[in-house]
Amino acid sequence: MNLRKRILAAAGILAALGGVAFFAAQSRMMPGVIPENALLVRPTLTLWYTDEALEDYLASVALDYMEEYDVRVVPVLTSGLEYLEAVNEASLREENAPDLYLVTNDSLERAYLAGLAAPIGDPAGAVTQERFPQTALDAVTCQGRLVAYPFYFETSALVYNRTYLEQAASESGVSLQDLIPETIDDILSFADSYNASEAVEAVFKWDVSDIFYNYFFAGNYIDVGGPCGDDASSIDIYNPEAVKGLKAYQDLNQFFSIDAEESSYDAVVADFLEGRLVFTVATTDMLSRIARAASEGTFSCEYGTVALPDVDEEILTRGLSVTNAVAVNGYGEKQELANEFAAWLVTDGTDTMYGRTGRLPAVNGARIEAEGAKGFLEEYAKSVPMPKLMRTANFWVQMEIACQKIWTGENVSDILKSLSEQLMTQVTGTEYVEEEYIEVPEEEETEYIDEGMD
Repeated sequence: MNLRKRILAAAGILAALGGVAFFAAQSRMMPGVIPENALLVRPTLTLWYTDEALEDYLASVALDYMEEYDVRVVPVLTSGLEYLEAVNEASLREENAPDLYLVTNDSLERAYLAGLAAPIGDPAGAVTQERFPQTALDAVTCQGRLVAYPFYFETSALVYNRTYLEQAASESGVSLQDLIPETIDDILSFADSYNASEAVEAVFKWDVSDIFYNYFFAGNYIDVGGPCGDDASSIDIYNPEAVKGLKAYQDLNQFFSIDAEESSYDAVVADFLEGRLVFTVATTDMLSRIARAASEGTFSCEYGTVALPDVDEEILTRGLSVTNAVAVNGYGEKQELANEFAAWLVTDGTDTMYGRTGRLPAVNGARIEAEGAKGFLEEYAKSVPMPKLMRTANFWVQMEIACQKIWTGENVSDILKSLSEQLMTQVTGTEYVEEEYIEVPEEEETEYIDEGMD
C-alpha cells in the first residue's frame, strides 16, 4: 500500500467538500448482473465503491443477497477522485445517489458531519466486540457513535522466509520458533550470526520512504485523536517514548543501509520474492503476490508472517491500519434496508471475500485460505487506526517527511518537537511551543556487524 496515494485522495476529499468545483465522478453499473425488467417489483439499493478489485465479488454477493432476502443491490464502481463530493452532490440532487457506500475510516468524521454517514442502525446486532476486534470498532466510531460498518482492512506485518529460517535453525540446533523474531534486537542478533547463502543480499529490508512501513517504531506512543482518532483534545506526539522509538529506527540505518530516496515498496517485494531477503515489512497485498509467484514457479520457498516486532523489551510497537467501512447515506430514503444489507455484507457476506479479492475482512473468524494472514490479523487487532480528525489530515505527510529526515541522521528530538509544534498550532489555531526539550538517548554500544551481504 502506498500511503502517498491515500494522502492525495484524502486531500482531494478535503478540498472538494471545502467548496472547490465538482467534477462528476465517472461510474458504471456492474455489467450484466441482473435483468432489469425482472426486478421492477423488488426494492433496490445502490452501493457505491471505488476499489476495482471488489467488482466480481460485489456482483456475486449482490445476487446472493437478492436470492435470500428479495432485495436488489446494484453495486456501482465509482471514481475515487472527489468521492465524498460525488456522494454529496448526488444526494442533494437526488439523482442516482447511493443508499450506502464504501469509505475508509479516516474520512468518516467529514462524512458524518456532512450528514453523509448516519449512525448505524445495526438491526442484527452485528457490530459488537464479540464479532470485531476493538480496532475495527474504534475505526468506525465518531463522537461516541458507530457511524459505519467495518468491512475490510489494510495494515502491515513482518514477513519472513521460513525456508531460510528452518535451514538456519537446523544448522544452529534450535527450533524454528526460536528464530522467529519478537523484537528488532532479535533480528539484529540473527543477522550477526546468520550464515547466509549467496542468494541472500540482506537479512532485513523494508521501504523506509513510506510512513505506513515506519510508523510502528513510534506508533505505540504517538496519539493523534485518541483511540477513535476523533478527539482534538487528545494529541501527544512529542514524548520520551516516541523519541526513543524513532531513535531506535534511526540507529538501524547503520545495520541495514537503505537509501530512502531509492527505496520503494515494489522493489522490496521483488527482492523478497526473488529470495534476496530473510525479513521484510509488507502490507496485505504480499499474500496474493506470494501466491501468484508460487503458482508461476518463481517463488519456491515457504514463508510466514507475524505481528510487527517490538524494538526491544522496553520499546513496544504498533502499526498503522486503515479500515474500509460501509456507510449508510444519511440522506437516503431506504436507510432501514441499507442497514440490513450492510450488517449482512460485513459478516455473512465475507465468506468469499478473500478468495475473490485478496482483501482481509475485519470480522473475526472470516474464511481466509492464506496461512500467512495470521500475522496481519494479529497486527490489525493491536494497530492504530488512521485518525478521522479533519484538522490533522496533513499529519501523515509531515510525519513521513520527519521519518525521512530522522533516517538520514537529523536530530530525532528536534524533528519530533518541530512536528508536534506544527500540528498543535494547526489544531489550536494559536502558536504552540513545546516547553520542555527531550534529550535523545545515547546510542548503546553493540557488537552487531553491518549485515549487508556481499
